[in-house]
Amino acid sequence: MSEIHVDFNRPVLVGRELEYMKQAIENGHISGDGPFTKKCHAFLEGELGVPKALLTTSCTHALEMAAILLDIQPGDEVVLPDFTFVSTVNAFVLRGAKPVFLDIRPDTLNLDESRLEAALTPRTKAIVPVHYAGVGCEMDPIMDIAARHNIPVVEDNAHGLFGKYRGKHLGTFGCMASQSFHETKNFTSGEGGALLINDPVLVERAEIIREKGTNRARFFRGQVDKYTWVDIGSSYLPSDILAAFLFAQFEQRDRIQLHRKQAWEMYSAGLRDWASSHVVQLPCIPDHCEQSYHMFHLLLPSLEIRQNLIAYLRERGVYSVFHYLPLHLSDMGQSFGGKEGDCPVTERVSDQLIRLPFHNSLTSGEQEQVIDLLQGFSF
Repeated sequence: MSEIHVDFNRPVLVGRELEYMKQAIENGHISGDGPFTKKCHAFLEGELGVPKALLTTSCTHALEMAAILLDIQPGDEVVLPDFTFVSTVNAFVLRGAKPVFLDIRPDTLNLDESRLEAALTPRTKAIVPVHYAGVGCEMDPIMDIAARHNIPVVEDNAHGLFGKYRGKHLGTFGCMASQSFHETKNFTSGEGGALLINDPVLVERAEIIREKGTNRARFFRGQVDKYTWVDIGSSYLPSDILAAFLFAQFEQRDRIQLHRKQAWEMYSAGLRDWASSHVVQLPCIPDHCEQSYHMFHLLLPSLEIRQNLIAYLRERGVYSVFHYLPLHLSDMGQSFGGKEGDCPVTERVSDQLIRLPFHNSLTSGEQEQVIDLLQGFSF
């Protein structure tokens, strides 16, 4: 058995998480929208400059709220990248929409904006770019195309909190954006998310949808003398205990981001020559993008080499993983007409990509072990 053990992901306490969770219990309010939820809202709104941030039980639920707010109906079309997690598409399919899968760029692995306009039809009701690995999509042309066709943009920013495109925070371009606080993300509450609302017109209805379709938020602000059922909705509020954990992580924003930046740069520097000599593609960060340091991935020359490398590392105690499978080739994707060859870049990247261990407690010693093993891998 190998003496090396490097986890792909490892949740870690970074500050006052346990203290704040205890405080939440002592406050006598551990359901949704308690004191720590409000602190998280204020933090996100202040740091990102968004009109409204609402914590949700997951990024998936934030996207579902966005689909409801856009009044997505059966037969509507939603354009999104083929290389993304199923939540991105499920949120809209649940409302009856037809997904239109767009291939990705071969460099950043983001939605290929050059293909966007041709994919639009009179039935297109939303464009959903995904900032893969926390590297910004080409938002200027995406927003220009959306504006010309009067189509709302919802950013899936699950990977990209505090990343920027041309100096502007990811998640602040579209009318709405979703965030993830799953345990694999830079900032976590185990499970959790947030809906960022950049169009103030949507704020009041978002509060209603999030509160089971009631105007409860207006009641607590003293705007109505009782609350009642006024719209469709569901229970999207996370416990204040989870918000307490998350707020403690937010307080350590600079420490977390610095650690991840240093880890990312160590991989990049340590693997640059090896990657060049073995025709391995390292992550591409355009000069006009400031990444969030969410992950570090490699593109290997083939599926066989990728699978051999995952097995090689695991046998030696290092846990690495692949990522998304092409949505258009899934059972559900094929039911919407997807077929092999529709998104060739996605199909290739899905076979070639490997994600290296990357988390908030990853040590330089562990990274040295990973780098040494990669440099000793023959193919």
